[in-house]
Amino acid sequence: MEIKVLGPLTAHEHGVSIVPSAAKPRQILALLALQADRVVTVPTLMEEIWGADVPRSAATTLQTYILQLRRKIAAALDGDPTRDAKDVLITQHGGYLLQVQPGQIDVHEFEQFAASGRAAYDARDYRAASELLGSALALWQGPALVDVRAGSVLELEVLRMDEDRMATLERRIDADLRLGRHNEVVPELRVLAARHPMHENFCAQLMLATHRSGGAWRALEAYQRLRGTLVHELGLEPSPKLQRLHHAVLSGDPGLDLKPTAVN
Repeated sequence: MEIKVLGPLTAHEHGVSIVPSAAKPRQILALLALQADRVVTVPTLMEEIWGADVPRSAATTLQTYILQLRRKIAAALDGDPTRDAKDVLITQHGGYLLQVQPGQIDVHEFEQFAASGRAAYDARDYRAASELLGSALALWQGPALVDVRAGSVLELEVLRMDEDRMATLERRIDADLRLGRHNEVVPELRVLAARHPMHENFCAQLMLATHRSGGAWRALEAYQRLRGTLVHELGLEPSPKLQRLHHAVLSGDPGLDLKPTAVN
């Protein structure tokens, strides 16, 4: 079974979609997919679907939703003598488990690429880090589970995935900066800084990239734009780290220049 959650929810078995059209079964499938090969307890599923207002009929209704999913799986497995739906969506003590072969869920691939990219970065192999982290980011097809109504459990999962994506993007850009690709990343960073006007790391990366591209005034402009947003929205000044970077750009600190050893 191939499942994608980094964008709209898709799930196929033998090329046949098993994604239900009804909202609540979609939520269940999404949660089971994110926890693939692990038991998702009945209370967790109920919390996702109904929140704090669990109806008395919840247990029976949940079983109905599971049955609907199994029917979709069974239709996709039609003609497969080796498995039936209960071998894929398994009833376990206290919950349910979706059994999926390794490498079949895009978020798991993302996590593997991202972990390998972090390891390469920590080993100062910035070229490999950029490639691995870029491969992780290329798996995203839009906001995670964009077409699934998220309850309290899925909301946290989506938040975690979004934060992992942002951290991976920051690290990939940093690897590119260490490789001397400042000109290449400036357009991307301008868009990111505009989309996230209070994100200090993107601002810092934009300042460094534009400074190294010969546009110190653009670096100062980026700082002033972020500072104005922070002061207006939150009544806060930029962090000491960003203020130090601002001062370094103002003074033309040679420490901001790319070190020759950074590209090795």
